[in-house]
Amino acid sequence: MELVTPGIGLLFWQTITFLIVLFLLSKFAWKPIMKALNDRETSIENALSAAEKAKLEIQGLKAENEKLLAEARLERDKILKEATEAGNHLIETAKQRANEEGDRMVANARESIENEKRAAITEVKNMAASLSVEIAERILRKELSNPQAQQALAQDYIKEVTLN
Repeated sequence: MELVTPGIGLLFWQTITFLIVLFLLSKFAWKPIMKALNDRETSIENALSAAEKAKLEIQGLKAENEKLLAEARLERDKILKEATEAGNHLIETAKQRANEEGDRMVANARESIENEKRAAITEVKNMAASLSVEIAERILRKELSNPQAQQALAQDYIKEVTLN
């Protein structure tokens, strides 16, 4: 039974040894271990604090990025609107100029046609007058070549002319 129950002397020496080891550990090992644990706890807290700060900073940057993106979208929309308006204005100006140029060309064409028409009418009148004179000249030569025909023509003119 001695194996199961220890003796009083053994218990005494084990207690003394335990107290000496406890004293030595508390004197030399306990403070460095506690210091290491405290340092580790402090570094973990600092790391958690830095992580929280980084998280807050990232959220701030994210919000700032969203704000910048919104501003960029607004600026893009504004530029697109201005470009569209400028394009539309340019198209309208070009249409107006084209219409004015077309109207001017039509007016010039009408004036040119009218001038050519007048010139053609004048030329036709001149040709008609020339042909009339030539025909009259031929008829008169033919009729006036005969003295009796000349006499008859003079008599006809005299009859047509009435004296007042």
